[in-house]
Amino acid sequence: MGTHVIKMPDIGEGIAQVELVEWFVKVGDMIAEDQVVADVMTDKATVEIPSPVSGKVLALGGQPGEVMAVGSELIRIEVEGSGNHVDAPQAKPAEPEPAQVKAAAQPEPRIEAQPQVAATHAAAPIVPREAHDKPLASPAVRKRALDAGIELRYVHGSGPAGRILHEDLDAFISKPQSSAGQAPSGYGKRTDSEQVPVIGLRRKIAQRMQDAKRRVAHFSYVEEIDVTNLEALRQQLNAKYGDSRGKLTLLPFLVRAMVVALRDFPQINATYDDEAQVITRHGAVHVGIATQGDNGLMVPVLRHAEAGNLWSNASEIARVAHAARNNKASREELSGSTITLTSLGALGGIVSTPVVNTPEVAIVGVNRMVERPVVIDGQIVVRKMMNLSSSFDHRVVDGMDAALFIQAVRGLLEQPACLFVE
Repeated sequence: MGTHVIKMPDIGEGIAQVELVEWFVKVGDMIAEDQVVADVMTDKATVEIPSPVSGKVLALGGQPGEVMAVGSELIRIEVEGSGNHVDAPQAKPAEPEPAQVKAAAQPEPRIEAQPQVAATHAAAPIVPREAHDKPLASPAVRKRALDAGIELRYVHGSGPAGRILHEDLDAFISKPQSSAGQAPSGYGKRTDSEQVPVIGLRRKIAQRMQDAKRRVAHFSYVEEIDVTNLEALRQQLNAKYGDSRGKLTLLPFLVRAMVVALRDFPQINATYDDEAQVITRHGAVHVGIATQGDNGLMVPVLRHAEAGNLWSNASEIARVAHAARNNKASREELSGSTITLTSLGALGGIVSTPVVNTPEVAIVGVNRMVERPVVIDGQIVVRKMMNLSSSFDHRVVDGMDAALFIQAVRGLLEQPACLFVE
């Protein structure tokens, strides 16, 4: 028998380290060739790491949430044959191969699940963790537990450090529940609390938001827009072309208005390198579409919005947003935007103050559309109204330019025929 070591691969683009998000195997597992063993994350993209060999897992090189250097040992597998000798220099020269495996685990001891743990848990009554106990679980496990109405403090974890795995949820769901294990309900007092490690996508979001608020001189501008005519046009187009070309939301119209308005405001379709003190104005309009997924906010990119019509842009928005929500978006689909559009749809509220997606210098926020009375030519009429709440980097965008840009977008949306005049 030999040992095969999988090292943290070079994901590309000069990335020196990545975050280990989730293990799909544990020590002692038998794995097959091409089986995914772990998820790692760089920037906002999650990458699956498959095993090039089949064998038995001997050691895991890190814990979820740990930042690991490219080239460091990720997982050690016992295989038939001699293994991969290329990784032998990592061991101490004076120690034989069998001792190498044990020595590798000594600097960072791992709590390994034993085969009898599952049987012990199966027979044990369900006793909830105390408030100071911190159930560890990946975002995917937490989401599944939430959907099933299960409190993780009632679930025994068989993973490293008591981490709750998918199979632990399976065992919990399939087991008859005792009255002692029922989650508190009604008006009873609760004294429990939960501490959730900030890892994976949530850590990346936290870092980017903190960096943006610290470095960017934000200012926001809110404008009210009458979208009655725009909504009528959208409904007419959907009635005539919806079956053949697909239904349109307001987003492709907003994208089109931004594309047309940016022709006169190139300083807003820009990125700012504050270290090099260089502003890059972009001819192409690559619109970031802020998308909420199960694990947090992602911004997939609609590339070359200036070259697409309403339906092609709508189709591409739907495609990249779906990929982002399902954690299938590639790094290329999550990078390179020149301006961002964010919308919470029916939850959009009246006013918001979105955070600029650096290194961009502008983000356009869409609030909820509502019907309300307005005065037109001295008459009170009911119109469909919507606010645009947009933020800009005041270091490079003057307030007057930002206001004029939003006013141009407003004019196009209130007179939607102008969207198509070249």
